[in-house]
Amino acid sequence: MQPFLSPSQEAGRAFVMRGLSGPVTMLNLLRFREVADYSASPDLAPAAEISGEEAFRRYIVHTLPFLARSGGELLFLGTGGAFLIGPETERWDQVMLVRQATVQSFLAFADDGDYLAGLGHRTAALADSRLLPLTQLPIPA
Repeated sequence: MQPFLSPSQEAGRAFVMRGLSGPVTMLNLLRFREVADYSASPDLAPAAEISGEEAFRRYIVHTLPFLARSGGELLFLGTGGAFLIGPETERWDQVMLVRQATVQSFLAFADDGDYLAGLGHRTAALADSRLLPLTQLPIPA
């Protein structure tokens, strides 16, 4: 099965074309490598091997200031596992919810050069991922 680590151009275009307004919450499903792979960004590699989970922790520490500066916030970070309802063969190590004020603030955050300088921690950490943009609906009365 092909891993998904970053959006395709088509998916990015479709996301922008949805015309979402207001806050957007990103549901992240994350599966880690057993050992982080820093081959794509050796300048970020630690002196000794670390787990994918530790590399992702480094990504979060690096990212939080840029997320806050863009008006975003980390709402939830938790342990995943196997689905209660869903494919029995699919599992996720962690789940993360990140809220941005608007699609435009998300895009500005994702294009920030200082943020991108630490993106190699995420790449080193992940074996697979999913990112689902969510918008809130009013709760029916």
